[in-house]
Amino acid sequence: MATYPNTQLHIAGEWRDGQDGRRIEVLNPANEEVIGTVAHASIADLDAALAAADRGFKLWRKVSPFERSKLMRKAADLMRARADDIAQIMTLEQGKPLPEARMEILGGCDTIDWFAEEARRTYGMVIPARGEGIYQLAIKEPVGPVAAFTPWNFPINQIVRKLSAALAAGCSIIVKAPEETPASPAALIKCYLDAGIPGDVIGLVYGVPSEISTYLIAHPIIRKVTFTGSTPVGKLLSAMAGQHMKRVTMELGGHAPAMVFDDADVEHAAKTLAFAKFRNAGQVCVSPTRFLVQEKVYDQFVASFTAHAKAVRVGDGLAAETTMGPMANDRRVPQMETLIADARSKGAEIITGGNRIGNKGYFFEPTVVAGATTDMRAMNEEPFGPVALMRPFKSLDDVVTEANRLPWGLASYAFTTSGKTAQALAAGVEVGMMTINHLGLAIPEVPFGGVKDSGYGTEGGSEAITAYLNTKFVSQTGV
Repeated sequence: MATYPNTQLHIAGEWRDGQDGRRIEVLNPANEEVIGTVAHASIADLDAALAAADRGFKLWRKVSPFERSKLMRKAADLMRARADDIAQIMTLEQGKPLPEARMEILGGCDTIDWFAEEARRTYGMVIPARGEGIYQLAIKEPVGPVAAFTPWNFPINQIVRKLSAALAAGCSIIVKAPEETPASPAALIKCYLDAGIPGDVIGLVYGVPSEISTYLIAHPIIRKVTFTGSTPVGKLLSAMAGQHMKRVTMELGGHAPAMVFDDADVEHAAKTLAFAKFRNAGQVCVSPTRFLVQEKVYDQFVASFTAHAKAVRVGDGLAAETTMGPMANDRRVPQMETLIADARSKGAEIITGGNRIGNKGYFFEPTVVAGATTDMRAMNEEPFGPVALMRPFKSLDDVVTEANRLPWGLASYAFTTSGKTAQALAAGVEVGMMTINHLGLAIPEVPFGGVKDSGYGTEGGSEAITAYLNTKFVSQTGV
């Protein structure tokens, strides 16, 4: 088993502590014990990281896309070779079951490979001219040093999309990674560095999120900001970036509707959605949350889904039998308790779960809430936990109205055997992503992003790299 490491900052090619010596304790969410510490960056450390990013950008932008691609693919190979050790570290600090941690890491390797190939396809255009002997070119160039801010729920996946896109485009980057789960991001970045990426190109810092974001976003060296996290924080950072004319990608919160129609394969829908709901203890921005089930099959679906919920084995993520680990920190359990108490007070029935498990560790029961109504807090606030809200609907128009009621529009799910219904949902639901009759989200080659209060921009597919590129127009004629 891998030993949990104390985590340092990475600045200018050096792994080191913060200049003022401060450190932050890291807890194991399965037992609430301190397992290590992470270095805390000061303003002096941020200045050093910014100076390195400036140097790194001037160097890295001149490296050919072909060479960038080769180094990135080598980083992916290194991470695959280290996947078992990194997975154990991730489970210790984040809580998710070991197979889920390993799946996240291997998925991250695929993401690196995808962007490594995209580096070689940052094509410009030749624009037909109005006169003879004139060449009009649209050239793609890297936007500049990037500041990336990432959360704790997927410590590697949330970073690897931003980091890989930036490097593929020719940008340097400073990653502000989560203090709750610092060691697996450091292991990810070590793979890039060991593959030969110059040390000035990638910075890694930890500390007080508001202090770091305020300082980096306002700094003239940073030209691009990318954030994954809550909608309120995303709006704040977007406004800050706008004041300084920084380009922004925002992947924010969601409240995904899962729509099950009378004609669906109900057992398949229940099994598929239960897997999606309780993955990572429900701490997933695209997790299905509002289960909107047509009246004829509502009871059947709730019964089948509940059976799957009861079969989930909650425990330490390192235990072989565990299928759902603890929640990631001490803030999550009280939030679940508050939302469930509110639902009960407004007439909901808790079919299963609803309680904390034990007094040690942040374990919570997989929970099914029947009879959810739109005045309940959980139907209006992202639960971000293992809580499934069941609500019947009558017609297609009814379910589309409910799906669009909230200000978010990240992910959605639908189960129907009707092509007409599927097309109507694809056209009518205001969302960045929809998957119908299966789980088809978040693989590297497809778009990943939301609309409305769920943010803007995509972190997957062929469009993802464009957020890290400027277009320069050059018009030339012979002399």
